[in-house]
Amino acid sequence: MPKIDDKRPFIPVNIAILTMSDTRSLEEDTSGGLLARLAGEAGHEIADRKLVKDDVTAIRAQVQAWIDDPQTDVVITTGGTGFTGKDVTPEALRPLFEKEIEGFSVLFHQLSYEKVGTSTIQSRACAGVASGTYIFCVPGSPGACRDAWEGILKWQLDNRHRPCNFVEIMPRLEEHKL
Repeated sequence: MPKIDDKRPFIPVNIAILTMSDTRSLEEDTSGGLLARLAGEAGHEIADRKLVKDDVTAIRAQVQAWIDDPQTDVVITTGGTGFTGKDVTPEALRPLFEKEIEGFSVLFHQLSYEKVGTSTIQSRACAGVASGTYIFCVPGSPGACRDAWEGILKWQLDNRHRPCNFVEIMPRLEEHKL
């Protein structure tokens, strides 16, 4: 069974949070604010937090800047994962992924189904790794952000989580570049 190994010291990671919205300001961003609060309460550092319009170029540029910043370990985006014309987060970020984390989407939909039923099919939540940085794209609702954090990210971003977690393999993400 999965568990937290209290004998291991907690290792905080640096998390950047990006919200996509054409209608909200950073001050009104409840989803990004929730992710920042939950990550901070878990003991992680919030490296940065921004809001950009639903625009492929703007989204990709901001996330690429964080990928290029050695102080950013994880990027979590919220919003833009639906099907409307303005929902472009997966199109913006999938080209950056060196490897996609397919299980994130599968598990997110499984957790989401328990809360919203078949409506989960309207999300294109996805995740990947780029230059040693984890990128997680979650829907823009606070409920979806909470589900992603509490059901997946809280555990996988905790190096004490057993039997395995994302943090312990971070040093090996770029082995192919050696």
